Amino acid sequence: MSERLIVVAKRDCPTCTMLEDVYAQLKAGGTPLEVYSQDDPGFPESISDTVDDRELEASFRHDIEIVPTLIRLGADGERGRAVGWHRGEWEALSGLDGLGAGLPAQQPGCGARNVEPGMPERLRVRFGDSGLKAREIAVGAYDDPMESCFERGWTDGLPVVPPTDERVLRMLAGTTRAADEIIGAIPPNLVPCTVEKVAINAVMAGCKPDYMPVVLGIVEGALQRLFAMHGLLCTTYFSGPVAIVNGPIARAIGMNSGINCLGQGNRANSTICRALQLLIRNVGGGEPGGIDRATFGNPGKIGVCVAEDESDEGWTPLAQARGVAEGRSAVTLFHGDGVTAFIDQKSRSPEELSRSLAMQLVNVGHPKLAQWCNAILLLSPEHYAIYRDAGWGRSEIEAALHEATTRPAAELVRGHGGVGEGMDLDEAVGELPKFWRDHGLLIARAGGPAGLFSAIIGGWAGGRKREVIQPVTQEIGT
Repeated sequence: MSERLIVVAKRDCPTCTMLEDVYAQLKAGGTPLEVYSQDDPGFPESISDTVDDRELEASFRHDIEIVPTLIRLGADGERGRAVGWHRGEWEALSGLDGLGAGLPAQQPGCGARNVEPGMPERLRVRFGDSGLKAREIAVGAYDDPMESCFERGWTDGLPVVPPTDERVLRMLAGTTRAADEIIGAIPPNLVPCTVEKVAINAVMAGCKPDYMPVVLGIVEGALQRLFAMHGLLCTTYFSGPVAIVNGPIARAIGMNSGINCLGQGNRANSTICRALQLLIRNVGGGEPGGIDRATFGNPGKIGVCVAEDESDEGWTPLAQARGVAEGRSAVTLFHGDGVTAFIDQKSRSPEELSRSLAMQLVNVGHPKLAQWCNAILLLSPEHYAIYRDAGWGRSEIEAALHEATTRPAAELVRGHGGVGEGMDLDEAVGELPKFWRDHGLLIARAGGPAGLFSAIIGGWAGGRKREVIQPVTQEIGT
């Protein structure tokens, strides 16, 4: 191929329109010239054979980011390019002197149409190799894509976003990780799962690309042996994954840690953990009525995700308390079985409030079961203020709650009080803490600023299997 020049421009760009005479000079300069117009085949008017690039195929194939762009091509490919208008660069590429006499020596260009939001993925699907490996499912021209997802069993009972190639590519742009990287084996069928598969289910869940690092962190946490996702999936208990997000990423993606943080209305809170459950269903094969044998389940099994309120510098966030370095983002995964309301509008000292909270906490699972179930305590701002104003931090609160929830073993033994449930005789010695000290009670701050209420989320722990099933904390990457 002989040497040739390519110009990519658009009428809707002041710099491009300023260069009308330059295009004519290049055309008359002896080196073959092709001018591609992104928005108007009649522009530039100084060129009679402008190539219509409104479909943006040439712009995509030449990886144009700014218009105008001048490219010199040779037999071995691209020799060089000039982005925007810079007289010296254009003269060097074209071999012509005196280009654009009377014009400014340089002027920045404008963003190319092929890099407008959503366009790169669309063009990659249409003109390039998407790189996606998942099997494509054809949907009839007159079929409703959402109904097709229901018919194929891809949903959790609510509508999902159809995972088109464009949407999946856009989701993958939210992470630096390779699409074909294997994250792990998804239970119950232990199917190898790639980043692409995670992205597909994140699309279906309604996530934004910015959420992908959190979704990936949650998936990696759920696949840790200690979390026992397979066991959580097939238990007859109520629980499903609950995620608490800490660090800069929670703020960056707009997660809610305040008013109605466990309710509806925030896209990130509502969709991130939903992506995990869809992944378990669509990749791992975990379906209710199949391997999922929950007697009741709970509405939160669709997906519960909340950010911790980290606005008080005197408070140690949950992830940091669990070993993540300050300033890093992380997610803590818990086996949650639903939200219990706690009301105390009378206590005014930390000691009173701790004893009051303990009265509710000991009921998690059953009042006579100790070190059997775990719990999350989400302290509201007004309850936390009682502790803070007394100079109490995380360590003091945890110590007081563990002390207040420790009870005489004789009261917890089976049959005591005429109740058959309880601890075995060989376990009922001395005093028994309600929760394992190192992981059984997770405390985080969240909730709206008004209301002397806090929230307790009880959790499945598979019985007294301290070393088998625990909450896990996973640092979030990119």
